[in-house]
Parts: sequence; C-alpha cells; structure tokens
Amino acid sequence: MFENMIAKLKANKRKLVFTEGLDPRIIEAASRLHKDGILAPVLLGNPDQIAVAAKECGWSIDGIEIVDPLNYADFEAMVAKMVELRKGKMDEVACREALSKSNYFGTMLVKMGLAHGLLGGATYSTADTVRPALQLVKTRPGNKIVSSCFIMNRATENGTEKYVLADCAINLFPSEDELVEIAVETARSAKAFDVEPKVAMLSYSTMGSGKGESVDKVHNATEKLKAMNLEFPVDGELQFDAAFSPEVAKIKCSNSPVAGQANTFIFPDINAGNIGYKIAQRLGGFDAYGPILQGLNAPINDLSRGCNAEEVYKMAIITAVLD
Repeated sequence: MFENMIAKLKANKRKLVFTEGLDPRIIEAASRLHKDGILAPVLLGNPDQIAVAAKECGWSIDGIEIVDPLNYADFEAMVAKMVELRKGKMDEVACREALSKSNYFGTMLVKMGLAHGLLGGATYSTADTVRPALQLVKTRPGNKIVSSCFIMNRATENGTEKYVLADCAINLFPSEDELVEIAVETARSAKAFDVEPKVAMLSYSTMGSGKGESVDKVHNATEKLKAMNLEFPVDGELQFDAAFSPEVAKIKCSNSPVAGQANTFIFPDINAGNIGYKIAQRLGGFDAYGPILQGLNAPINDLSRGCNAEEVYKMAIITAVLD
C-alpha cells in the first residue's frame, strides 16, 4: 500500500508539521522520513531540548527544520492573521496565548501556506487537533462537517486487499445530509489511496427488507447521492453481506451496481463504524490506518496517544499524500 504513496511523495516532496517535536516517537519517525527522502518534516518545539531528546533516543535530526513557537520571527504577523480569522470570537490576547501552543501554531503554519499539512495528537486529544483546524483551516467549500475514514489493508496470496470505512471516529449519529457528505469525502479519500470507490451505504436492511428510522436515514441519503450524478457508483441501503458478497448480492439485490463488489463502506453511525473496523482489524487480520480526517481545506490528522514510531511514520505518509 505504501510503495505507491512513497513514490508520489518522492516525486513531489511536501512539508509536514509535527506539533510534538520533543516526543521520541515523533523524532524517530521524522528522522526516518527525512533520511528516506519522503517528505520534509518540521518539528515544533525548543531546538535545544529537541536536540538533547534526539541524542538520547539515538536518532539524527541533522537537516530537519525545527521551529520554536515561542521564538518565531514572524510571530506578530501570525497573531495578526489569526485575529483576522477569528474576528469577533478571539481577541489579540487570546490569539497570542493560543499561538504559544503547538497545535494552534502548527495549524497556522498550514493556514498561511508554509506547510502542506499537520500531524499531531501523540500527547493530546483528538479535540485539540480538530478544534484549531476547524477554527483556522476550516472545512472545504460546500462541506459543513469534519468526518473520518480508516484504510483497511491486508496482505493476501495474490497481493493485497484494501477497503475504506467511514465514519468510525468523529460523527456520533450523522444525519442523512451528513451521511451524504461523509460518502462524498470518503470516496475522495479512497481515490487518494488508489481505491476506485464503489460506495455501499450500510444498514441492517437491504433495499427495504427492514424498517425503522435508521433505515429511512440511510435510504434517503442514498437517494440524495444518486441525484448528484457522482463520478462513482453508490447504492443502499445495503446489509454488509449484500454489499460484500457476490453470492449474497445475487439473492438480495441482483440489479445493484455496487452490491457484491463494494470497497468503500459508509456506516449509519459511530457505533457500527467503530465496532466494524475493529472486528475487521482483530478477527480479519487487517491493518487499520486512521482515523484520517476528511472535509478540511488542508490535510490535518490526529495520532493516537498510544501510537508507536512506526504508526507515526505511516500516518505522516498518509497525511502528506492527501490534497
């Protein structure tokens, strides 16, 4: 999965901000990414402290850019820009205080075009990654929400299996309009990872076999998607077996353009999504990459606080390859 992404990035090297430059996991991943020529890391933090930390964990940071938010030459210009962006919501004092923190400072680097994207959250919550992104970078035109997806990857005898699942981490109970937005953004993500999306809108019902408010929501969202004349096939509502298995699809919905061959799965709520991806990961032996944030104007992603350096390395590649 990563070979194609790495090749793309080496041909078009991008700058990625790491908000926690002092963390040994971040230092290791950044050192490897720089040495491998994949992207240009930017570590946020005190340069002297980062140098000591790098020496202690045995990784070279020679040639890696380090930016200290507390001693940034253009800090005043950044404050002024943030005041403009948060007009009526945050005054200069509040903006100055926020920018002393690496999550806000790093997000402003992205907003000002000084970096392609950002990866953070190894030591703080998802909310502390998403909040500055929503306030400063904001959602893509036409989008109202941020959502997430997971890339599920598994090696097989004939190569690899790869699927995209959403939303498993951000939106608790999306409305039908939010499901529409999640489906469109997830198809966009799928293409970024070389998956030609065939989108299944999942439910406990297949084409009216079940009844209920949740079924109606998924059905209505599907109809809205079909009316949009999208560049990818979408169908629903579909049970997972009908969406995935050609044999079941022949029985339950033989005329569907998606059933039996779906590779992009949209869950009706976070309960189903979160449980679903973890079942695939633990029982199915899939590697799960994510959550990958969707709908923002720039690539910004969140790390698990329990992540290791290898996961940081891979999430950095995933983030950098996104547009």
